[in-house]
Amino acid sequence: MIKVMETFSGIGAQAKALSRQDEEYEIVATADWDVNAIIAYDIIHHGTPNIEPYEGMPREEVIEKLSQYTLSPDGKDPYKGESLKRVNEQFQRYLLAAIERSNNLGSITDMTYEDIPENLDVLTYSFPCQNLSLAGVWRGELTGIDRDADNRSGMLWEVERILMECEEHNRRLPRFLLMENVSNILSARHKDNFEEWKSYLNKIGYENVVYKLDASKFGVPQIRKRVFMISIYVGNDARKIELVNNYITDHDLENENYVNEIINHRLTVRDIIKNDYTVEKYHFEALNSQMNNTPSREKIVQENRHLFKNNQYENYIRTVTTKQDRNPNSGVVQFENEKSGKLNWRYLTPRECFLSMGFDEEDYEALMEHNVKITKSRYLFSDSKLIKMAGNSIVVNVLEAIFHQIIELKEILQENDE
Repeated sequence: MIKVMETFSGIGAQAKALSRQDEEYEIVATADWDVNAIIAYDIIHHGTPNIEPYEGMPREEVIEKLSQYTLSPDGKDPYKGESLKRVNEQFQRYLLAAIERSNNLGSITDMTYEDIPENLDVLTYSFPCQNLSLAGVWRGELTGIDRDADNRSGMLWEVERILMECEEHNRRLPRFLLMENVSNILSARHKDNFEEWKSYLNKIGYENVVYKLDASKFGVPQIRKRVFMISIYVGNDARKIELVNNYITDHDLENENYVNEIINHRLTVRDIIKNDYTVEKYHFEALNSQMNNTPSREKIVQENRHLFKNNQYENYIRTVTTKQDRNPNSGVVQFENEKSGKLNWRYLTPRECFLSMGFDEEDYEALMEHNVKITKSRYLFSDSKLIKMAGNSIVVNVLEAIFHQIIELKEILQENDE
């Protein structure tokens, strides 16, 4: 049994990856403040929302319970003032049900050492990348993970705060920490901060293994380079450090030959692009993803990958981000114009974005099955929200390989304890 806590949990790529392991696992808690991701996580990993216990609860009590958490309507800023009280009542009940069923702790800023179980195996932290990414640099966001930046990427130091509290209160540290973020964290601008973080982890007893991995090498046809760091608690034990280093040398996930040995199933772009338009849902989704006939969209078509054109498929999809109507984007798909004012092209649909991230089609279907109307004109999940949640996630297939390593390392180190 491996016990995991997902902070910055999003839609639960870690839980999805663990579900594909042979090892039994338990997600002891999650932590995220984005209300849309919280509800989506609950549906993907726990099934049909159960709001029956909350239907008879007075709205004031529902609001009081929700007010205990720091929550955000968009993953950028918290609800302010009375804004949470004005949210649709049915949405409030869905949210509270999801929080309690997923044991969601809300924002990591509200967490303390007491939230960390004594026997926790893995703490995951995929803190926001907005202030680290190249796109952020283009927007003039240059503060990165500076300690005094007071930005979203600076949430990294909240993880440090919690670990420090664990040490101060003699709380057992997690056996493993797992970080994921954009590759720009290794750049010259952010190198000193990242080195400071690694040094702190070394100081408290962790051995760090840093990988720069491209999802396209792990069975998903998406070019997506991300940095992962596995921090293994060895307590400065020289024998354990040697065991860890020997294992990584023989199981290096940056070694393409080794990765080819462990990947037994590969998706292609053909598997992901749902262009059998005799299937009604695929046709409907394609129509909703058609591109407007404007000069800026024509430029997007000219400058981005043609994922499907003249019955030919591209080999790879570019990185799935939080928005497809942008330049650059993940790529475009040829699609016969069925609406005036539209091009003969479309973007990736939300379903295709989920599949590109390694989620199963059943996961997306679950969200669609429970995508209820919460007002006369608004559904629980809009297309833009679905694409954003996929773009903010982690490619499941890469996490599968990493969790396989963590499970094997746990066994090796436990044997050494004996």
